Amino acid sequence: AVLLCLCCRAAAERVRYSIPEELGRGSLVGPLARDLGLSADELPARKLRLSEEKQYFTVNEENGHLYVNERLDREEMCGESATCSVSFEALVHNPMNIFRVEVDIQDVNDNSPVFRNAALDLDIGEWIPPGARFPLDMARDADVGSNSVLTYQLTSNPSFTLALRENPGGKKQPELVLERALDREKQSSFELVLMAVDGGDPARSGTVQVRINVTDANDNSPVFSKRIYEARVAENLPVGSLVLQVLATDADAGSSGKVSYSFGNVPDDVAMLFSIDSESGEIRTAGPLDFEENSKYIFDLEARDGGGLTEKCEVQIDITDVNDNTPEITILSLSSPVTEDAPTGTVVALLKVRDRDSGENGQVSCELSGEAPLSIVASSGGSYKVVTASALDREQASEHRVTVVARDRGRPALWSSTELVLEVSDVNDNAPVFEE
Repeated sequence: AVLLCLCCRAAAERVRYSIPEELGRGSLVGPLARDLGLSADELPARKLRLSEEKQYFTVNEENGHLYVNERLDREEMCGESATCSVSFEALVHNPMNIFRVEVDIQDVNDNSPVFRNAALDLDIGEWIPPGARFPLDMARDADVGSNSVLTYQLTSNPSFTLALRENPGGKKQPELVLERALDREKQSSFELVLMAVDGGDPARSGTVQVRINVTDANDNSPVFSKRIYEARVAENLPVGSLVLQVLATDADAGSSGKVSYSFGNVPDDVAMLFSIDSESGEIRTAGPLDFEENSKYIFDLEARDGGGLTEKCEVQIDITDVNDNTPEITILSLSSPVTEDAPTGTVVALLKVRDRDSGENGQVSCELSGEAPLSIVASSGGSYKVVTASALDREQASEHRVTVVARDRGRPALWSSTELVLEVSDVNDNAPVFEE
């Protein structure tokens, strides 16, 4: 018994595994029971189970191994985040304890590069000198890391070549380079194919048709006042509020010098949350922002003149957090009733507290409200243990009610509460007493 107690105390407070995404249901993640210091003989009595609400994983009660329980799509779970993991708690009884388990989901190259449009139309004036460059749409790849690193190829044509320019974010911007002057009377249009290839093994690719229409002279492209526009706004900014304004000028006269603005190859969520005035270049909010969903948006804006020449700039919008989420309290386990002879420090309840805000807005403290011989102790990963603070006596109180209050450090602070009811069961600790 002494050795068993020492083993339980020495068990790891945190267990970490790493698996690739898209594993089939029933695939082995790891020997959870062994890594927690539990032997096969202990499993029936210790009742190893998981507390995670989203049951991506399951544990086998006989051997204690952790298995995949449902499809794991890294892009669906974590989007474009560089890292992706699922955290949950493993609970054991007799004695009761809680352990933190983290499973890293590794990316596999299961997404091909995709262009926003099936075809890209370009107007190029016949008097534009060789060497002029025309930005092309960038492809998007939902994978991360090397699987999302894109390079580009263009079908061979003596009038055009492909150049790649690295933008401030490290991605490669494909540009069409004019190699020789065009003559609209000899050839008024070209059709090329731009291919995007990712860095996976094996690599995946996607294509877009580039249709070039040769027009009359328009020898100046729009020029933005900045290459990168930056703004910082709070997540509670009302819909329709001004975020920033871009400005591009064109040295040409007439319709060739008139500039209009539009979004470039932007994700769908950017198009839903922001709008741009095509004439003024004002970017405003078109939907409610949520720091917890996404704290930063980076996308391209395009300026096009009346002759079809375009230039792009990059927009970076940082979303700052406000304290708009109250702490969430989840009762993971409650041991009720508890015998009145339970020793001081006995764990009677396990709680999980989470606040989706960040920084001080997401830092939570817990306390007990009410007169009861109980106290609350912080554990790992936002978990708390409610333990007995002194001896229990059923003859004095057969039931104890306390309120758990979770309060964040925002200004003003937000809080939530839940009630715990602990029943005390009797033990034979009183001898008969004669009245006289």
